[in-house]
Amino acid sequence: MDKLGLKPGVIYGEDVYKLLSYAKEQGFALPAVNVTSSSTAIATLEAAKEAKSPIILQTSNGGAAFFAGKAISNSNQEASIAGAIAAAHFIRSVAPLYGVPVILHSDHCAKKLLPWLDGMLDADEAFFKEHGTPLFSSHMIDLSEEDLKSNIDTTAKYLKRSAAINLWLEMEVGITGGEEDGVNNEDVDNNSLYTQPEDIWAIYETLSGISKMFSIAAGFGNVHGVYQPGNVKLRPEILGKHQEYVAGKLSQSNDSKPVFFVFHGGSGSSKDEFNKAISYGVVKVNLDTDLQWAYLVGHRDFILTNIDYLKTQVGNPEGAGKPNKKKYDPRVWVRAGEQSMKARVVEALNDFHAAGKL
Repeated sequence: MDKLGLKPGVIYGEDVYKLLSYAKEQGFALPAVNVTSSSTAIATLEAAKEAKSPIILQTSNGGAAFFAGKAISNSNQEASIAGAIAAAHFIRSVAPLYGVPVILHSDHCAKKLLPWLDGMLDADEAFFKEHGTPLFSSHMIDLSEEDLKSNIDTTAKYLKRSAAINLWLEMEVGITGGEEDGVNNEDVDNNSLYTQPEDIWAIYETLSGISKMFSIAAGFGNVHGVYQPGNVKLRPEILGKHQEYVAGKLSQSNDSKPVFFVFHGGSGSSKDEFNKAISYGVVKVNLDTDLQWAYLVGHRDFILTNIDYLKTQVGNPEGAGKPNKKKYDPRVWVRAGEQSMKARVVEALNDFHAAGKL
């Protein structure tokens, strides 16, 4: 990866394209980790540093609002806009210290949340005017619940805006089932979880005429959350058929995998499913539910192990006058959550063959 010339810290524009192209060519994918605080961001960056891998950090609409603070009204998306921007500035400030390239992304933005995306793009444009780069590396627009034409037309409009400031744009077609961040698709028709090659070509044909900087989260049975084995029927081979179809339409191209695909609903999937999806051009895998659990586990285990030191400020099994500050200091128990989450991110980097790429 040295030949790509990527600097540590948040990367933009052509560097994002080079990194994701290299991932597609070399057969690895980057986990995209939803961060809701400086603590979860640090855990993720530390994992990337340890595994010697690039990484993607992203904020969801709800996660961004949480970053700003639950006391702030979000009636006009003001908390989500402010929180996403605050997270971006924080990550930009500390990411270079970890020595890895970082893609800074925003997650699902449905039609009703477009004011959130507009607010982030306003910040990107202002930052670009002053610094020559956008604030974020990329954004996602998710109009998968709309009809295909509306999805493509609106996405094209946002890609034009993004392309003017060297932003990558991810879009979705085919609904991802399950529930995440307040969006519930648990009862959708299973047929809507699987995309058709003609739809992928229609998207690719339109968007590639605007910019090469886009990716497609195409449904192949994906479901958010973690469910009992057998309840989710992933068909990653569908992505291979999509690549064949698009490549066949591009008669003058030698690229057998022209589409950058994204795997949503990755938590709970098997390594074999990840490997197959990556072999068909998946370069980004969203992980949220598994990492929420991993972050909790560190806190839970610390509290259960040290419960007799956490009932009072003074007094524990070592003596009635012994202070407990070294146990209840947030830097101790929050750190326990960071370490357990870090371990799970490192596991994902290994599973997706991204570890050791730096």
